[in-house]
Amino acid sequence: MLTPEIALSFFGIAVLLALSPGPDNLFVLTQSVLWGRTAGLCVVLGLCTGVLGHTVAVSVGLAAVFAASSAAFMAVKLVGAAYLLYLAWGALRAGNASLQGERAPRQTGGQLYRRGVFMSLTNPKVTVFFLAFLPQFASPARGSIGLQMFMLGVLFMLAALLVFSAIAVFSGAVGERLQRSPAAQVWLNRLAGIVFIGLALKLLDSQR
Repeated sequence: MLTPEIALSFFGIAVLLALSPGPDNLFVLTQSVLWGRTAGLCVVLGLCTGVLGHTVAVSVGLAAVFAASSAAFMAVKLVGAAYLLYLAWGALRAGNASLQGERAPRQTGGQLYRRGVFMSLTNPKVTVFFLAFLPQFASPARGSIGLQMFMLGVLFMLAALLVFSAIAVFSGAVGERLQRSPAAQVWLNRLAGIVFIGLALKLLDSQR
């Protein structure tokens, strides 16, 4: 079991990591600005569910097998990059529709939640990061390593939930004001498309 001191220090580090600029918090920011705070929170829940999936993989040892396979790493990376490019295409198309006076169909909470789950699970860097980071806080002297890893993953998920929810609420409030302007809506969609393309290229360039 984790001691309170280890749990607290790990949680503090996890909060700092969640605050540092990265694909997930940028994803939350763009979706919140485009669709509003409620939509952003749905994306956050999806991302946190994905984090839980990575946690289970690390806890049962699947992550070690995945990290050792270049083919598996590349396959997931390509799927993730393709999905980000698909999101970029959708955002840019929505921007063009706004120019013509049309409004892009609003995403449902379920669609945004699934978008967050898929975004997280198709980022192989998260699994590799967990595999390298979590064991530093686990020890055989405190019992089951698998259970400790799972508890650490849950703490990381809670830290991400806290930070990403704050980002969603703040950026969603800003986005809801900007969406009242058709011109701002066009540029918001274009900016989101550029961000998604950048994230896809960064993912393709990532190494284990």
